[in-house]
Amino acid sequence: MISFARLLIRRIALLIALLATVFVVVDLLPGSTARAVLGRDATPERVAAKERELGLDHPLPQRFWDWISGVATGDFGRTTRGRPINELLADKFPPTLLLGGLALAVTVVVSLLLGLWWAQRPVRPLQPATTIAAAIPEFVVATLLILVFALGAGWLPAVTITDRSGFPASPDMLVLPVLALAIPQIGWNTRVVRAALVDAAQAPHVESAVLDGIPARSVLLRHVLPFALPTIVASFATTVGMVLGGSLVVETIFNYPGLGAVLAGSVADRDVAVVASVVALSGAVIMCVLAVADGIRTWSLRGVR
Repeated sequence: MISFARLLIRRIALLIALLATVFVVVDLLPGSTARAVLGRDATPERVAAKERELGLDHPLPQRFWDWISGVATGDFGRTTRGRPINELLADKFPPTLLLGGLALAVTVVVSLLLGLWWAQRPVRPLQPATTIAAAIPEFVVATLLILVFALGAGWLPAVTITDRSGFPASPDMLVLPVLALAIPQIGWNTRVVRAALVDAAQAPHVESAVLDGIPARSVLLRHVLPFALPTIVASFATTVGMVLGGSLVVETIFNYPGLGAVLAGSVADRDVAVVASVVALSGAVIMCVLAVADGIRTWSLRGVR
């Protein structure tokens, strides 16, 4: 319990350091936040007044402290255009969570099935395919999927249209974005699953189970998989961060109604509070997933001792 608390504190400290870095990086971007909001034709007097209104005349450390103090109470502040950030995140984060959740589910199921199948083969039929899939960035995969399935075959839409709820108007609009996110992660995680299973299969108790005549499937599920589970879970937990990060790019390509467009617009406006809020929310989700992964690994190791 103590080690888990220390790990959680370190992760929170790392997230705070990352948020401080975001403030510094966005502040160093060229241009004026106030002028981005008011337009190029704004007079210097109006720009100065807007800067005072937004608190941009305060030192950067003070602005960061004011923002993160509000976050501690659940208030992410307001955008430079006056909209509550809490409201903005409540509208845009659920579609992103849906996209990332579906991509993660596809990644877990397909990677486990392919990894289990590959681990039982003496040859490596999937090695070239998984290497290529893991090496291609999400935006390249998205572009290829659009060229083949949207523009070429015409089977699936390349642009997302939303309904009144703010979600995609039809399920088929999710297919290409989900695949664009899942394919690179499937390539990586399949290799991890296969390697973990092969390493676990070399344990002495597994050889004893085989010599005792236990069916191969039972050996795999009862004697090999529990030892491989910590590595597999850690890989899937890391994938959550990769999927959330990749979704911000994929959403822009498919015009998906999530945090991607919000982040792009906030960077253009130099709206550091929105950028940091997106990072904070994504980081909180990743920390929760990592905590669950830590619990699963602890349970798995306790069960095999």
